[in-house]
Amino acid sequence: MMGNNGPTDDVEEKEHFQRIVNAFRYYRSFSLQRLATSEAYVSSLPSHHQTLLTSYRSHLEDIRTCVEHNYEIIKLITADVATLFENVKHDAGQVKSKVHPTMSDMEKVQSTLKQIVRDWSKDGEEERSACYNPIIEEIELNFPPAQRPSEQVQILVPGAGLGRLAFEIAKRGYSCQGNEFSLFMLFASNFVLNKCQGVETFRVYPWTQQFVNTLSAADVTRGSSFPDLDPSSLPRHAQFSMAAGDFLEVYTEASTWDCIATCFFIDCANNIVSFIETIYKILKSGGVWINLGPLLYHYSDIPGENSIEPTYEMVREIIQGIGFVIEKERTGVKTTYSQNVRSMLKYEYDSVFFVCRKP
Repeated sequence: MMGNNGPTDDVEEKEHFQRIVNAFRYYRSFSLQRLATSEAYVSSLPSHHQTLLTSYRSHLEDIRTCVEHNYEIIKLITADVATLFENVKHDAGQVKSKVHPTMSDMEKVQSTLKQIVRDWSKDGEEERSACYNPIIEEIELNFPPAQRPSEQVQILVPGAGLGRLAFEIAKRGYSCQGNEFSLFMLFASNFVLNKCQGVETFRVYPWTQQFVNTLSAADVTRGSSFPDLDPSSLPRHAQFSMAAGDFLEVYTEASTWDCIATCFFIDCANNIVSFIETIYKILKSGGVWINLGPLLYHYSDIPGENSIEPTYEMVREIIQGIGFVIEKERTGVKTTYSQNVRSMLKYEYDSVFFVCRKP
């Protein structure tokens, strides 16, 4: 799972694991607490105000129902996480005081539900097409089956999230491995990829915590069915796996991969240079790196975290300085990430798409 250097690391790792499990388990209480606060405030208002807020009150009740439904999914996601990693047995027991989830953890539980919609529902199809299709098309262009059997082409997808991009690449016959560090993503991807059978067998309500910028109550309480295709429908001979752990620690072997596909990933580093350097190192000579995404720099404003934030022009210099040849490049590629299409406020990235080759 994550690198172990001794007993202290082991304790920290277990506490981290426990904290994430607890965050999922705390979802229901956390969400209902927020609703209870709103309800209490309404009850304190003048009675004629309360009368005018009748539909608001029933809306809060509907949200409560959605939260309960989400919690049923969360229970399934965390059901067997204790045995998720080979050779590592974690205790997913009751909440321990020193491993209480943080506010940031609770936001990540929320975003995990949205991620299910992005990667594994019909509602996420448009967003996936914008982000994943350019990458898949480029892979097919560089590695046509006529030139070399697809299963011999080794492709790595770091920061694989819930695994849909890696799944789609494997579905096309390539040998593909997804890599993910976040336990939130690993728990959920394990559930979708290994436990979900059939199509649209589950339903999630991802927008229940969006209390602002909403046009209608139905927009907040609408659900998304998943998965939009059967994850167990991969061809029998398909070579597809998910590896847990820190990208920089897991991938140290030089000249291993024919292609590395990164989508919304390279800005997840404290030091983007180390990511680019590792990508270069682990690619075979003549190998291809395909990237699409913005430069959000996840650690930029996190207290206690070091971070560098080079501009894209500087990132280009780093890429070429390390030895890559940039073969294709597009800026201003319109993409979104777990976007609520019915919100009154939307975020859109002018992403960068490029293809580099290791000489």
